[in-house]
Amino acid sequence: MGNFAKSDTNPLEYVKIIPDSKSHIFIKDDGICIEECENKPCTYYCPTRVFYWEDDSIKILYKRCIECGACPFGCPYDNIAWENPRGGYGVVY
Repeated sequence: MGNFAKSDTNPLEYVKIIPDSKSHIFIKDDGICIEECENKPCTYYCPTRVFYWEDDSIKILYKRCIECGACPFGCPYDNIAWENPRGGYGVVY
């Protein structure tokens, strides 16, 4: 067996990811994001930056999600719903 630790190969290049065609992350009430949430923490705590603002509305790039499950816990208004992706995959707490 070769010395993989010294290899220049990126091990993640062998991982095939097939994103679902349906989002598993939802904003419960857009009005809360627009009117009440000043600091927009979802745009900072998500490690893959799934959430972003465009034209005064929150957008979700669900295909970037690594399913860490942090989004429902990080929203101070409990305004993000997260479901296991179809097929039963994803983190379970």
